[in-house]
This record gives sequence, structure tokens and C-alpha cells, in this order.
Amino acid sequence: MNVTRMSVVSVAGAAASAVLLCAGTAFAHVGVQPVGPAEKGGYATVNVKVPNERDNASTVKLEVSFPTDHPLSSVMPQPVPGWKTAVTKTKLDKPLKVHGKEIDEAVSKVTWTGGKIGPGEFQQFALSLGQLPEDADQLVLKAVQTYDNDEVVRWIEEPKEGEEEPQAPAPVLKLSEPAGDDHHGASGGEAKSDAEKEDAGKEDAENAGHTSETAAADSDSPGGSDNTARVLAVLGILVGAAGVAFGVLAGRRRTS
Repeated sequence: MNVTRMSVVSVAGAAASAVLLCAGTAFAHVGVQPVGPAEKGGYATVNVKVPNERDNASTVKLEVSFPTDHPLSSVMPQPVPGWKTAVTKTKLDKPLKVHGKEIDEAVSKVTWTGGKIGPGEFQQFALSLGQLPEDADQLVLKAVQTYDNDEVVRWIEEPKEGEEEPQAPAPVLKLSEPAGDDHHGASGGEAKSDAEKEDAGKEDAENAGHTSETAAADSDSPGGSDNTARVLAVLGILVGAAGVAFGVLAGRRRTS
């Protein structure tokens, strides 16, 4: 019985170790994470997360390439202390129209060098991206990681839905549907919002007019006249009381 229990515990422990090992391997690759929403047709800030996978080498270079089928007119890297940044642009066969202007080139690659990511460490490289495509659900950003021992790891395999994750998956940025009040990809929603605001303004103005008319009608109504009469009656009583008091005091003075 004890032997059986020990065998079960051993098998469970081995299985748990294998799961943890696989999980560590799956998550220890270059990835991209949006900061806030990454909406279609809009702009987004993302972090390219680069873990160091080697115990005896440091990451000293990172290259991130952008898709040519969905070119981005604006890619701005945020400075990272200790790292130098180089932005590579490529001429487009078909110009892009962005905010009414034609753009004939797009950023094809960003390269970071000069820094170091040591064993057991990771680094995040921030990028501002736009204008994101309106006809795609995701962007595949292929990455190349170089170590100081000249080893190069290419994270360029595109993951396929329903299939196992490849050995060296490329970072994938998921795109969400634009919100109704989005300023870049939902002009119809913005116009609708303006129309709703205009209707609300008209309704408020009409309500304000009705309130003013009601107040004026109340002041001219019989109820308003009754209130005035009551005030005048109270004032008359007070004046009469004051006259009586004055007469009493005058009589006392004469008697004395």
C-alpha cells in the first residue's frame, strides 16, 4: 500500500514538473503586449517583451520587423536607457492615405543595440504604432534576438489557430474592434454622437422654455394673487399692532 502511494506521488510529481517545464518554455519567448486597446484603424502603444533564455549569455541585439501586407506609416520607439535605436523605412509600391495625405514609405524594421539583457532578466521595448489596419484581426511582428556568444534566435514562425505553438513563435498583436466614439476608425459613430448631442441640446432648450413658461404662468395665476393678498394682510396686521402699541404708550405718558 505504501509502495503504491509512493508510486502515485512520484508519477504526480514528475507530471507536475513536466507541466511546469513546458509552461516555462512556452512563455519564455519574445512577445508583444498592448498598453490599453489596440483598435483597428487606430493607434496603439505596445511593449515588446524580451526575456533572456540563456544561462551563459546575454541578449545584446533585438530586431523587430513589421508586415509588408499591412504597412504602418508611423512607428515610434520609446528611448530605452543603455540602448541605441535604428528605424528602417521602405518604399511602398502602393502609397497609403493617412489623414488625407499620401505616404509612400513605411517603417519595416526597428533595431535595438548597445544594451544587455543578462541571464534571468528581461527587457521591454515600447513602441507607438499606427495607423493600424482596419481589415486585419492581428499583426505578426517577426523578431530576431542576438546573444553576445553570436547565437541568433529567430522568432518568426507565425502561430496558426487550432495548431500547436511552434518552437519559435513570432510575436502577435491582436487587434480589437473600434469603439463607437473612436477618433480614427469610426467616423460614423462620431457623427452619430454629435447628432445625439445636438438632439439632447434641443431637448434641454425646450425643457428650459417650458419651465420658464410654467413659472410665468404661476406668477399670473389666481394662486399667485392669493399669495400676494396674504402677504399684504400680514403686513396690515403688523402695522395695526404697531399703531395700538404706540397709542397705549402715548396714553401712559399723558397720565403720568
